[in-house]
Amino acid sequence: MTSSARTLASTLLEWYRRARRDLPWRGTTDPYRIWVSEVMLQQTRVAVVVPRYEAFLECYPTVEALAAADVEDLLSSWAGLGYYRRARMLSDAARRIVREHGGRFPRSHGRIRDLPGIGDYTAAAVASIAFDQPIPALDGNALRVLARLADERRPVRAGPGHAAVRELAESLMAAVPKGCRGDFTQALIELGATLCTPGAPRCGACPWQASCAALSAGSVESVPCRPARSAPKRLRICAGLAVAGQDILLRQRPADSGIMPGFWELPQALGGRADLRETGLALPCGGGPLATFRHAITDSIFTVRVYEARPGASSDRACEWVNLAGAKELPLSTITTKALARCAMFVRGAKPRDGRRQS
Repeated sequence: MTSSARTLASTLLEWYRRARRDLPWRGTTDPYRIWVSEVMLQQTRVAVVVPRYEAFLECYPTVEALAAADVEDLLSSWAGLGYYRRARMLSDAARRIVREHGGRFPRSHGRIRDLPGIGDYTAAAVASIAFDQPIPALDGNALRVLARLADERRPVRAGPGHAAVRELAESLMAAVPKGCRGDFTQALIELGATLCTPGAPRCGACPWQASCAALSAGSVESVPCRPARSAPKRLRICAGLAVAGQDILLRQRPADSGIMPGFWELPQALGGRADLRETGLALPCGGGPLATFRHAITDSIFTVRVYEARPGASSDRACEWVNLAGAKELPLSTITTKALARCAMFVRGAKPRDGRRQS
């Protein structure tokens, strides 16, 4: 890399202003809207986020509206985006902003970083885009671009490789004129998302191609260093589908659950039919599953089998009968949503009635 930081920054900004995608969170410096977009984009594709982002802001247009939202309604609004803990952290952070900052989003990187659910990257993104602070935001896209620019062969998620890439990012950000730091943050991410991609990067269209050390060395495809992935765990889940007239038996995950707290789901258990019976459900003898499907979560692949069931004398006390029509308004786990869709023939005879829940 031979170009000066000022030249690199100027070249990237010129490219971004010409080639950037038209996304709904671009062109705003509202820290609330930027924060919401950054949280939604964590581990979720842009194409999925765009329509959900706009719908979410219609429901919760301000941090005060988000702070006042019922958590179950918020989780329902989040359905389809996955990683539901993010929605709860949004709620917790919004309430703290209202309680401790009078509804005004904190301006300093440190205070943003102190909010629930906000890490180094999100705090830096909000600080630079909303408040023009010279703090580089290093997501996976930015790390990959900078690692290739410097031909950094060490892992860049942590350790010396990360420190080297961060130092480069800070030198580049220091060369960005005031008023352009938010654009630079978004330009670096945009470059990684559209051209400097993990596989088949489009180096010929890259504004930094003349300065890219990895391109010069022929190492673009192997930079950054990728740790070996472990094989996914393969697990079984059995779920019980109990329907009585107008109602379906569901249980709610406890608020302190590490996975999808507060969500509603069919009674279920890891393992087979015998494990499902341990929840207190009664299963017809010898009955095969109503549905079988696969469900992947991060590093685990589940084979899910759904069985006809009815509550037994020792059923889980967290279970309750929920009106079938009203259940659609609840935040349902993805596994339960899939199970109900695949067992539609079984539940079709249920006649919905008014009322969300019946105890």
